Amino acid sequence: MITDKEFTLRLIRQLSQALEKLILDKPEESLMQKELDFDSLMRDIFKFDFHTLSSKSKEEIIGIVNERQERDHKDYYEMLGDLFYFKGKTEANNDFLDKAKTFYELYLQTSGIFALPIINRISEIKKALE
Repeated sequence: MITDKEFTLRLIRQLSQALEKLILDKPEESLMQKELDFDSLMRDIFKFDFHTLSSKSKEEIIGIVNERQERDHKDYYEMLGDLFYFKGKTEANNDFLDKAKTFYELYLQTSGIFALPIINRISEIKKALE
């Protein structure tokens, strides 16, 4: 039987994969046919919509992640980085890009992974915010 935590983690990973494909301009046909419903996914993961999430400060969002199990933090940070990066790029929102940079940096710290695409995105965001 799948637990709520396992289900949530699966949703986070699926959302991250979908966002990666959108960021890389390689969306699958199923994603193109069925638009990602960020608010619905945010409600499933965080119990509130994207607007509510995006209105929170970086520190508040980090606090929400810290309430989860430590082993899951990297997945949350990767998904949050992808989410705010995608939304920041599509809406030309520097606040979202700044949040994406923070969450990507936290992802690199918590995962211990050398992820060149993430490092490149952080550099791109820094240039955009200058």
